[in-house]
Amino acid sequence: MFEFTDGPQAWVGAWSEKRAALTPDRTGLVDATTGERYTYAALDRRANRASRLLRANGVGRGDGVAVVSRNRPAVVDLFLATAKTGSVLAPLSHRLAPPELAELLDRVDPALLAVEAPFLDETRAALADADTAAPAVVGIETTDGAGTSGEVPTDVSTYTEALPADDGPVETPTLAPDDTHLLLHTGGSTGTPKETVVSHRAVVWNSLNTIASWGLRDDDVTPLTFPMFHTGGWNVVTVPIWHMGGTVVLAREFDPGQLLATVEREGATVLVAVPAVLRMLTDHDDWTAADLSSLRTVKSGGGPCRQSVMEKWWDRGIDLSQGYGLTECGPNNFAMPDGWPREKADTVGKPAMHVEARVVDDGEPVEHGTVGELQLRSPHAAAGYLDEPAETEATFGGGWVSTGDLASVDAEGYYRIEGRKKDMFVSGGENVYPSEVEAALSAHDGVDEVVVVPVPHDRWGEVGKAVVEGDDSLTLADVEAFCDGRLAGYKVPKRLAFVDEMPTSGPEKIDRQAVVERFGGER
Repeated sequence: MFEFTDGPQAWVGAWSEKRAALTPDRTGLVDATTGERYTYAALDRRANRASRLLRANGVGRGDGVAVVSRNRPAVVDLFLATAKTGSVLAPLSHRLAPPELAELLDRVDPALLAVEAPFLDETRAALADADTAAPAVVGIETTDGAGTSGEVPTDVSTYTEALPADDGPVETPTLAPDDTHLLLHTGGSTGTPKETVVSHRAVVWNSLNTIASWGLRDDDVTPLTFPMFHTGGWNVVTVPIWHMGGTVVLAREFDPGQLLATVEREGATVLVAVPAVLRMLTDHDDWTAADLSSLRTVKSGGGPCRQSVMEKWWDRGIDLSQGYGLTECGPNNFAMPDGWPREKADTVGKPAMHVEARVVDDGEPVEHGTVGELQLRSPHAAAGYLDEPAETEATFGGGWVSTGDLASVDAEGYYRIEGRKKDMFVSGGENVYPSEVEAALSAHDGVDEVVVVPVPHDRWGEVGKAVVEGDDSLTLADVEAFCDGRLAGYKVPKRLAFVDEMPTSGPEKIDRQAVVERFGGER
């Protein structure tokens, strides 16, 4: 396999200037919230100003730049500027409580912290609790009526005012591919998330894998549905689209009606989203009337997408398939082959161009059809976890990334994700994979979302409890009757509960751990 050398390379981090040199007048970014449009030449000029801002605040090669913000052009500036200067971007979730944010700030230890105005109070509270040295703070103005309001206090420099006027080329260091570009926190729902160390090499290789395996083009347009504190905000589709010279459309908040309108207005060709977002689009009043004919590729990631949702997209003539990734590797590891059969819709396809995958039990590959842990190997894997050697060895040791996900591979080479290793439970000596049960139950008309959790049972040790968002007139007898002939008896839930709305963590992703904590101990 071709590999970059480890020494200094002039191309490393040169995203904005290289693309601006090739396609200066092409639109690289659209802010759907304000209507502003930015060419690649304009993005490079903004990145040059942001680079000078970093240096004016003492940020050098290897220093951290943390940002707490929704998706905004200023966050794009900082991504491109940290790439240029060799500093490290650490986007942090604005959804975190101050104590959680304080722990991450301690880990990241940024030299500069950029905060969107609505989140300044919480971030200042986090800084007060943090043990790290106080970084320079700039406030990103909220002036676009995007659902929140707030001015930057007079004792905090505003991002716009702090930017130097000079937008000409900046002198940049010669970086190495293994230099860190991003610190991305994992989507953990218990304890403080780990900070994953993502190198320039990993960002580039994931981009190449995505372009080659998904068939991205230079005229592609994609609405960004993931937050930029998430690997999805950068590596799922944003950087690959910029790599090709396409257009990324961002907005502060997700709204299904606005997203449908964006697809139509901008002629979007690629859409990647979590299953909940794809379902909300199909449930929206504008779904039938929306012109989606420009969409060439739609992919679901971040959890299993229900067959019923996929069929609604297929009925519109849109090739929706499932993908698989994680912050620690990729995240774009699989692709569907040309002409893939619909009976493979519950799989994530085959490994991408420069990705190796295997399913193992105790470190040894298993036979086709056998469930085991999915391991991945690729130059787009992360380097490890920040300051956590034991966790790094457990996940990245031995040359393979241990995903913690259970999977199987069939005789045709299609990989199926069976669920998280930690989610599996044993009922009467038989392994039960909640994702399989959830997929069966989701076909019921009265079930919008479902999570199956284990609960104690005197006879069987553990049995499944179905937590349903949907028709609360459903009875356990209804569920058992529906599962008859669809699932083995030991897999059928023996308990039933309802929620008005599933808890979420990250970008509209169901927070399974929150469901387990609320319902898992109940009989």
